[in-house]
Amino acid sequence: MKKHFTKYLVGGAVRDQLLGRPVTERDWVVVGATPEMMREAGFRPVGQDFPVFLEPGSGEEYALARTERKSGRGYGGFTFHTSPDVTIEEDLIRRDLTVNAMAQAEDGALIDPYGGQRDLEARVLRHVSPAFAEDPLRVLRVARFTARYAGLGFTVAEETRELMRQLATSGELEALTAERSWKEISRALMEPYPEVFVEVLRACCALEKLFPELGELFDDPFPEPIGSLGKRLLERLRIAANMDMPLAGRWACLLLDVGRDASPQDSAHALVKRVNQRCKAPRDCQDLALLACDHLPSIHSGPELSPEALMQLFKSVDIYRRPERFEQLLLVGEADARAVASPDTRSYPQAEYLRSAADTARQVSIQPLLEQGFQGAELGAALDRERSRALAAYREAFGNP
Repeated sequence: MKKHFTKYLVGGAVRDQLLGRPVTERDWVVVGATPEMMREAGFRPVGQDFPVFLEPGSGEEYALARTERKSGRGYGGFTFHTSPDVTIEEDLIRRDLTVNAMAQAEDGALIDPYGGQRDLEARVLRHVSPAFAEDPLRVLRVARFTARYAGLGFTVAEETRELMRQLATSGELEALTAERSWKEISRALMEPYPEVFVEVLRACCALEKLFPELGELFDDPFPEPIGSLGKRLLERLRIAANMDMPLAGRWACLLLDVGRDASPQDSAHALVKRVNQRCKAPRDCQDLALLACDHLPSIHSGPELSPEALMQLFKSVDIYRRPERFEQLLLVGEADARAVASPDTRSYPQAEYLRSAADTARQVSIQPLLEQGFQGAELGAALDRERSRALAAYREAFGNP
């Protein structure tokens, strides 16, 4: 970096460093440079909307200091301005939260013009400026950060929550693209406290805008000790995170009660499919959410299922080609069962029963049937009969005639 360039470490790296948390990636802002000067210094441009460059040695991102102003609706409705005259303070003020609006100079000095360190110490997530309300994506980002740091006692400042509420009721959330929303939603679900993400969205009226199907659950009565399907949802997400469930499992846990009381004309399957498509969730997330919607009652009833019902379940979830997906479905079942059980309940015998039953069905060999001359549809029917016999013997061994 030439001497007339001034670089600052910014954002999450500074925040997490002050919190004593591991810093996984570092972002830099450059003050006093032009794109031409960066290229001459060997930096490779990668940004399209605004000038971002990769440092040739480390590969870390360096962005030119910039200002921005609102020019349209939604996340992309901004005009950016870069110039060597833009100061680090002007660059930081456009950021969302004070804890993300700090910088560290090359000599280690902290640049904190908006009180980020004070809010870190107070465990408060607070917006930097009224311009916060110009970007609807920040509603999701604040909810995600709260889900990340809830374990440290962080909460959203009341004035920031009010701006989030204004954004939620203004119609700006509807301007977000599904792709950008999904990026925040998926990251939030993988945070340590995904249930807090839902709680924050609900508190600022954003849940009913983004997920009206989920908002309805909090008014749906359910027997104690849960109190409502919404509370059951929150508890299930908390357990899913404690189980270190992958994204597809957490997405299935989120949507599991959608359409629980749906009419035949608007089935739960159709409602979950609609949410999947609206959010443009990845295929593995969509598939598992639909399987959980359709088959979790059977999973919960595992030891009571007849050999024929077990066969149908195993075919529907394709345990023979997708064993890992079946395992994820069992984990969703466990999280759901524990969400309505007493707090100290940790066992879910249905999962072990169904794992062993699935292994029993998989171990039936097709080779003897081929040697007997079975082919085509007759081979499939014969294989089903052998698997059914094996499952009947398995049930009997467990005392389930």
